[in-house]
Amino acid sequence: MRFASLGSGSEGNALLVEVGDTRLLMDCGFGLQDTVGRLARCGLAPEQLDGIVVTHEHGDHIGGVARLARKYAIPVWLTHGTLRTQPDAFSQGLVINEIDSHCSFALGDIEVHPYPVPHDAAEPVQFVFGDGARRLGVLTDSGCGTPHIEQMLNGCQALVLECNHDVDLLMNGPYPASLKHRVGGRLGHLSNMQAAEILARLDTGALQHLVAAHLSSKNNTQELALAALSAALGCEAEWLGVAVQQEGFAWRELC
Repeated sequence: MRFASLGSGSEGNALLVEVGDTRLLMDCGFGLQDTVGRLARCGLAPEQLDGIVVTHEHGDHIGGVARLARKYAIPVWLTHGTLRTQPDAFSQGLVINEIDSHCSFALGDIEVHPYPVPHDAAEPVQFVFGDGARRLGVLTDSGCGTPHIEQMLNGCQALVLECNHDVDLLMNGPYPASLKHRVGGRLGHLSNMQAAEILARLDTGALQHLVAAHLSSKNNTQELALAALSAALGCEAEWLGVAVQQEGFAWRELC
């Protein structure tokens, strides 16, 4: 099992997961040619994707899904609430599979476990991916943690965890007051400290990879995010990874 990011941040998000001969993309917030180029950087062509799973309808996550799926005949999995917000883009020429936010399903060799999160979207979910022995947990675009989120992420071998903002930088930064309250609210995005608090409550004894994701370019720094996570995990900051906007991160293997 391995995973990689095509990019992470407010300008676009996409995460690759591969188990055996199955490859899926979680979200796609990039234009068509940009996505093809980013996939090539990971050694893949769009024709090699077996599916796209979608977390929610915000443009930096869903903006490129329909065009990619339609051009390369890639099936799409998403919640009914997310689908309902896309009456035009997803109207025809696509293979659509509606998912229940509490029901797992198999996509080839990959076990897909969706779970609901608090975010200002119609029916947002995040995912845990597994191969029967190892699990990759992904949590971004969530305004706060919940007991169910922690239950889903507990004991994973890899985590991709949102560290969107530093509270002081957000509150003293350039955003208007309404946007500050949205981002920092319970339906917004996780701060470095919130991510660290969630991490500290998890069983991380089997953890092989921890990657900070969805960092704000205006309200955070890599150093602040890594400092918060390393303190919670009790490790050196150098052990951690960061998913950046332009390059994402290269393939990481789970053993």
